[in-house]
Amino acid sequence: MSSLTVYADDRPGVACLHLTDPARIAAELGRIGVRFEQWDSPVVPPRDATEAEVLDAYRPYLDQLMGETGAGSADVIRVRPDTAGWAQARGKYLSEHVHSEDEVRFFVHGQGDFILHVNGHVYDVRCTARDLISVPAGTPHWFDGGEVPDFVTLRIFTNPDGWIAQYTGSDIAVRFPVEA
Repeated sequence: MSSLTVYADDRPGVACLHLTDPARIAAELGRIGVRFEQWDSPVVPPRDATEAEVLDAYRPYLDQLMGETGAGSADVIRVRPDTAGWAQARGKYLSEHVHSEDEVRFFVHGQGDFILHVNGHVYDVRCTARDLISVPAGTPHWFDGGEVPDFVTLRIFTNPDGWIAQYTGSDIAVRFPVEA
């Protein structure tokens, strides 16, 4: 289930807000410029679908989104417990960073947490299947797909080089681990 838990950035473990209603999550995140929505596709590709099948299933949504954002490419990332290099990649994602473009993800299967650090608060957004999140360029955040990951996401990029992070050097991600 999708959720949003908000903390003061000096009070780890003490939630000041917890939401599970997608409309309320979208409204709360909208206050800090983050787009959150759920897509209702008539076709949900199987977990082992090819990249082309996944992209085709969501093509109407992708075309509209890419037109709105000016994004130039989309791809599919599939991470499972046996994905080679996950532990090393997870370490990169778990460090607070920013991007020069919006980070846009749509969860086809599974779940992951985008954790945002904005205006003295930490926003832990648990994204699950059918969720789209767009983290604005320059927003400090990190991502946790879990120690035993199992997710399929669409990634939308403007920069043809793909995912490029500038790390903030903050240790805040260590102080706010994702609760399972």
